[in-house]
Amino acid sequence: MINSGYQGRTVPTEFGHSKPAPKMPYVRLGKSGLKVSRLILGMATYGTKKDVAWRIEEEEALQHLKRAWELGFNTFDTSNFYCNGISEEILGKFLKTVPHYIDVLQLHRFDYETPIEETMTALHDVVKAGFVRYIGISSSWAWQFHAMQNYALNNNLTPFVNCQNLYNLLYREEEREMMPLLKYLGVGSTPWSPLARGHLARPLSRAYETVRSTSDAYHDEGLLGAEWEKEVNRRVEQLAEKRGYNMAQIGLAWVLHKDAVAAPIVGVSKIERFEETLAALEIELSEEEIKFLEEPYQPRSTASFV
Repeated sequence: MINSGYQGRTVPTEFGHSKPAPKMPYVRLGKSGLKVSRLILGMATYGTKKDVAWRIEEEEALQHLKRAWELGFNTFDTSNFYCNGISEEILGKFLKTVPHYIDVLQLHRFDYETPIEETMTALHDVVKAGFVRYIGISSSWAWQFHAMQNYALNNNLTPFVNCQNLYNLLYREEEREMMPLLKYLGVGSTPWSPLARGHLARPLSRAYETVRSTSDAYHDEGLLGAEWEKEVNRRVEQLAEKRGYNMAQIGLAWVLHKDAVAAPIVGVSKIERFEETLAALEIELSEEEIKFLEEPYQPRSTASFV
């Protein structure tokens, strides 16, 4: 991975004070030798407004990527599913301007039609051919992950070093099986949607004031319908006001405090949000504050990853 270095910055906040932007730390992904930025930039935001209104077009997206690189982001989450591949094209154009190579190739979902041994052998061949360094998977059931990892380990094939799973204060079902499994196997977790599609980034009264909140087909998806979910939102707001941060910073800080998490995947709608996002890296939450945020949670239906 490339460390672009640190330049002095200030982080504005909606509370009227600023401070130097923290230096991006880098962490190992599970037991592997791969080091990733503590925050990963998600590419689903970028593409074309012809797809959905909240996408950020190429010219502005390239400015975002340049700023992220300057601030130390060296890891990007991309998929041909994002905006029908346009997001990947934008990332490709940016990567041509900086030193790069592919570190991690991830399965987007478990393939029910292909035998596990065929999938893991194919991934191993890609690594051995030198096209990528490591492999991982996004959003699988714990039994699927374990079966694939077990096959790789028992047959001297390349194992997964990463699992990109859904995890935030409003969806903690991963704590039942997946998180303990990843910790036991020494595999890194890079959660997607750490702010629950923005539901942890603003108060209930402002839930539908953004373009994405009114045009994203997945925005509501069972979130903030139950009273306990609304209480989680209120508590994030209360703690943010008490500590002098915004809600997104508190929600992200909670994820960062989980020892199974290597680096959450974040997204921004405005370029100035990068500095605010990095500020979450310096927030220390006490055990009492973590308990305060977690207390309202109730078991919920597991998300479908079919």
